[in-house]
Amino acid sequence: MKAARLFTYDKPLKLVDVETPRLKNPADVIVRVTGAGVCHTDLHIVEGVWKEKVQVSLPYTLGHENAGIVEEVGSAVTSFKKGEKVILHPVITDGLCRACRIGEDMHCENLVFPGITADGGFAQFIRTSDRSLVRLNELEPADVAPLADAGLTAIRAVKKAASRTTSGSNVVVLGVGGLGHIALQLLRCMTNASITAADVVESKLRLAEKMGAHRVIDARRDPVKQVMEITKNQGAEVVIDLVGNDQTLANGVKMLRKGGSLIIVGYGGTANLKAIDMIFSEFSVLGSLVGNWDELHELIELTRQGKVRVITRKGKLDEVNDMLDQLKKGTLEGRGVVIP
Repeated sequence: MKAARLFTYDKPLKLVDVETPRLKNPADVIVRVTGAGVCHTDLHIVEGVWKEKVQVSLPYTLGHENAGIVEEVGSAVTSFKKGEKVILHPVITDGLCRACRIGEDMHCENLVFPGITADGGFAQFIRTSDRSLVRLNELEPADVAPLADAGLTAIRAVKKAASRTTSGSNVVVLGVGGLGHIALQLLRCMTNASITAADVVESKLRLAEKMGAHRVIDARRDPVKQVMEITKNQGAEVVIDLVGNDQTLANGVKMLRKGGSLIIVGYGGTANLKAIDMIFSEFSVLGSLVGNWDELHELIELTRQGKVRVITRKGKLDEVNDMLDQLKKGTLEGRGVVIP
C-alpha cells in the first residue's frame, strides 16, 4: 500500500510502498482510510519537536485524525463488520487500566497512538482496535476525519470552559484555525457566553464570524486592550489558547478577570506566571488534551444534528506536504484532509 512516511526530521514526508497492516490481536480492526486530517502536531513531529517526547524510530507513517471503512475485523470483534463507515478515536487503549475504567481513554497507561507512537493514517490502511471506533452511519469519513483530533480536542476544552461560565460570561478564543472554527461552534451550542475570537489573519476573522463568534479582534493590534474594552475592563471569565506561543500565553493571562481561567491547548511556548498575580486574582491555568471516546461519540452526534461542521480542504495523499507547508505559513483555512 502507499503511505506518507517521515524518514528524516525537518524534511518532507516521502510517499512510498509499505506492507499493508494485518490483524495481530483478536480485537484488532483494519480500516481502509478514506480521510486523514492534517494537523499542526504532524508539522511539529516533522520539525522534531516530539522526537524526545515519544522516542519513535524513523521511518514511520504520520496521521492521527483518521476515518474510513472497516476492511477486516479480528475474531473477538462483534460490534463492527466489514463495510461500515467509522471514525477512529486517536489512541488504542487496553480497557483495563484505571484511566480506561473511568472513561479517560487518552490517559491509558498502555496506550498506542497511531501517527505519533506507531504507524498512522497517512496510508491506505490502518490497524486499530474495536474500542477506538465510532460508527458514522450517514456521515462521510472524509468530511469528518478532523473531528478525531481537532474536534475532539476542541470539545474537551469547551467543556472545561462551559463549567466555568454562566449566562453573560465572556470567553475569548485565541486562534481560529482547524481547532478554533470547531471550538466556536461548540461554544455556541454548549454555553450562553459572549464569544470573542482573536487571530492575526483577516480571512480567519471572517471565518470566526461565520462559525459563531459574537465579536472578532485583530490580534496584531493590542488584543489585551481590545478584550478589556469589550469586557468593560473586567476581563474574560475564560480564555482558550489554541495557539500556545509565548505571546498568546502572556496575553491570555492578562485578558482574564479575577477568578478567571486560562485553558491551554496549543503548545510551543512557555507560560511565565507570577505567583503573586495568580494568588491575588485567583487565576486558574488548565491544560487540555484530546478528549475521550465518549466525547468523540458526542461530537459525532452533534455533527449529525447539524450543530457542528468542519471546514475542510481535501486533497490526495501526495499533497500532504503542500498542506503541511500551508499550515506552517498559516494560510490553510479550516482543516486539510488527505484521501489515500
